[in-house]
Amino acid sequence: MSVTVLIVDDSKLARIVAGKALAELQPEWTKVEAGSAAQALEIIEETVPDLALIDFNMTEKDGLELASELRVLLPDMPIAIITANIQDEIVARAREIGAGFVSKPVTADALEPFLSGAALRFRSKRA
Repeated sequence: MSVTVLIVDDSKLARIVAGKALAELQPEWTKVEAGSAAQALEIIEETVPDLALIDFNMTEKDGLELASELRVLLPDMPIAIITANIQDEIVARAREIGAGFVSKPVTADALEPFLSGAALRFRSKRA
């Protein structure tokens, strides 16, 4: 099964780091990158991702705002908010919209629980 992961972060370096962690855990999965929330929404018009990794701190719109919009468009898509800003309020807001939470810097160890859960959901959908 082909899985497409949308990585949204306004830092190119952060997208590279997240992409490397993803490739280490799921080398057969495809990644698409967006440098902003607006770019992510443009990508979704052409390519519907299976899951999303979204940075919290972005310039025009924070990651939770984007995740809320994606939740409306793609209600079943697994979403993780990635950030170094580990505050209870942010974690709580992420949970309210049904998003996971991955701390920065993104490592394979930090990403693995979220990806494992997403992979399990994909397998159970196919069954």
